[in-house]
Amino acid sequence: MIEVEVHRQLHAFLRDQGSDQWPHHLTIARLVARAFRLRRSALIQISAAAKYQGLHRLSYLAPLMIWREAVILVAPLTAQQQLLRAEMPHLHEWMQIKKPILASDHWPGNHFKGVLLITPEVWLQDYLTRSYQFPTDIPTLIDEADQLETWARQQLTLSLYPQDWEQLIWCYPPLLELIRETRVKLTRALFQHPENPYGHTLIEQKERHSLAQLHQAILAHDITLSPPTWQQFWQAYRSNHHLLWSDLNRENGAFVLHCAPNEVNRELKGLWLRQPVVLMGSSFDPEPEAKLFRQQLGLDEMTYVQFAAHREAEAIQLYLPDGLPMPNTPSFQGALLRQLHLLMLANAQPGGSTVIIIEDTPMQRQMATAMASEFGSRVQVETSELDVESILITGWDYWLRHQAVLPIPRVLVIATLPIPSLEDPRVAGRVVYYKQHRQDWFRLYLLPAALQTLQTAIAPIRFHQGIVALFDNRVLHRSYGQQVLTAISPYSRINYLDDSLFATASASGEQRF
Repeated sequence: MIEVEVHRQLHAFLRDQGSDQWPHHLTIARLVARAFRLRRSALIQISAAAKYQGLHRLSYLAPLMIWREAVILVAPLTAQQQLLRAEMPHLHEWMQIKKPILASDHWPGNHFKGVLLITPEVWLQDYLTRSYQFPTDIPTLIDEADQLETWARQQLTLSLYPQDWEQLIWCYPPLLELIRETRVKLTRALFQHPENPYGHTLIEQKERHSLAQLHQAILAHDITLSPPTWQQFWQAYRSNHHLLWSDLNRENGAFVLHCAPNEVNRELKGLWLRQPVVLMGSSFDPEPEAKLFRQQLGLDEMTYVQFAAHREAEAIQLYLPDGLPMPNTPSFQGALLRQLHLLMLANAQPGGSTVIIIEDTPMQRQMATAMASEFGSRVQVETSELDVESILITGWDYWLRHQAVLPIPRVLVIATLPIPSLEDPRVAGRVVYYKQHRQDWFRLYLLPAALQTLQTAIAPIRFHQGIVALFDNRVLHRSYGQQVLTAISPYSRINYLDDSLFATASASGEQRF
């Protein structure tokens, strides 16, 4: 069986390379081989730190290369570049396998029996647009599959830009005045919405009515003349299952309309019937058997295996002081500043940077000003120009997008949990959708999103068992706090700050590298 051959060759490779970085290589390799042989889909969950370091890639590369027929590997471009530059050539040469490896955006042809690397965008678009250029029944592995819902929603989002309105006028000259009038009405109505830090606003009933009138006028002519983007928009914008919002550019008075499904499982349900799929990733969800993740993607029952984090190699030191004000109280900002002051004084050891995540933009600016008055040019705001002793103040999005290229900090400070804010109109719109369907919007949406962000953000710190300071007391006093602590695990909780703590963290980092 392929499981035996995969185990034998990968085991020999690991012994030859002297690699003992990760204990799960052989087990995962056999699981992937078994899924391919039985043509039975599987869901494999690893720790966020293992995914961040890419430790799991050897596990699936061996069965992909040894499988005698064609296979598809769906992975983001950055992961593909790493695979093609390092792991794949090394393993390919050692195994002396002649199987071709190709990165492409289309199917090479009927006689292809190699490993095809494609991006999630290409793979999803092929199905969602019903192109079906990739044959059915080809075993497929999806790396970083915990991002699938985000990828799918991006592909399913319809956007109408200013130039799309001009194209619509070209298609319907008799409706020129109505199209322009509708656009002016929308502009006036949208810019009357209160400003928010996110630059978005939901499309309300008055704006929907203007769009509906234009839609009826176009129907009376010939809707098939509309550009493809408009035709798709007309099909989706009135659906109860879609969210409609706009991006506003208040400087030039322009707007962009967006329409996206609140849930992607309806659109993806048939995708999983086309081929056996192995999904690998971390941070799927807090439910047993990844039930919520499967529900969100329309996945049926499948083999599910979870590989826990390595307690010794991946444990962080968690500073979680009790007695702080709640984040939504006026006294929180002052308490946070005092804690940051104590933290920086204790962290006097040279050679270790600090990252402070504060999502609230006004508070972020105020903290940066207060910290800079004491620590000077060490304090930076959302920049990649850092040295080893910098204090970087940033929001969640910047840290998640740049953590792979920024120096790994000795200390990561989290001011508040990354629970999506209801001040973001897109978040508020999805919450309304869950409420309308009598669903638990916090358990199904806000909490899983927060836990996934938290696990991903902390992953680099596990490299050297660094320190994570969490100043959101909801973790200790809300019913969902235990789920947060479980997501952060493994950790060693500390209740004090002194020089010896940071000296230990520095020694761990030096030993690691």
